[in-house]
Amino acid sequence: MDDIGTVDAVGVEERVAKYATRSIKKKSKLFGLKLAVSMIDLTTLEGKDTPGKVASLCRKAITPHEGMDVPSTAAVCVYPAMVRHAVRGVAGSGVKVASVATAFPSGQAPLKTRLAEVRAAVGDGAHEIDMVINRGAFLAGEFTLVQDEIAQVVEACGAATLKVIFETSELETYDNIRAASFLAMRVLRPGDFIKTSTGKTSANATLGNNQVMIEAIRDFYLETGIAISMKPAGGIRTAKQSLHFLIAIKETLGDAWLHNSRYRFGASSLLNDLLRQIEKERTGAYQAPYVFSDATEGY
Repeated sequence: MDDIGTVDAVGVEERVAKYATRSIKKKSKLFGLKLAVSMIDLTTLEGKDTPGKVASLCRKAITPHEGMDVPSTAAVCVYPAMVRHAVRGVAGSGVKVASVATAFPSGQAPLKTRLAEVRAAVGDGAHEIDMVINRGAFLAGEFTLVQDEIAQVVEACGAATLKVIFETSELETYDNIRAASFLAMRVLRPGDFIKTSTGKTSANATLGNNQVMIEAIRDFYLETGIAISMKPAGGIRTAKQSLHFLIAIKETLGDAWLHNSRYRFGASSLLNDLLRQIEKERTGAYQAPYVFSDATEGY
């Protein structure tokens, strides 16, 4: 991994601080808010999930709010046991079903068990798989092992899209995040994703770790011509935050990544704030939070 270079951490922090200073005109702001809605993976990952809760999640994903001109979300994301219920719930809508797998969120299970979980989720109809890497192996310098496991998950996915979760807070440094990005991208397919976090730790997506990863995507694309997608997850709760992330994408990767095939938000609690902001842009007044039904308390 010595050929990928190091990260100027001070430079990254200075750059991302500037995203919050960008002025966005009303028309562009409304476009960005609706675009962010279309990029959400609406998520429920709780031990108490039921088929009924998943059905409610799917209805919210398809129609975020009755009577409002907003797109559907990109996907619903559930545990493997709930995939078949989600597939039924989104049938005919264009909303995809994603499933976390590979012993999410720890990744601490035998590889054959993790691969079996991927195959089961795909077999039940999942269009996308969100896997977690073995952070312990990565931090121990076993890069070949980690990369080989990702490659085997790619194979197990078949036609399903793969999102590789690094759990950036556990990788500890920007240099490690950049190294993990290249390690994964070298065995991924065009359209597969790298993803910041599980949303199950105290520290999740930040503009800083997002920036390190999208710069890695840019550098890898310039080197290989392979376009890898990106998903920040966890901690993005306000419309204002989501616009800062979209500015980062536009300024770093360009308009080609401003589409839900190239960029996603793993941030279910973001959706209702986006809806409130869209309504405010339309009417000039904020609606109370309870106006917008909450299908789940997602991450």
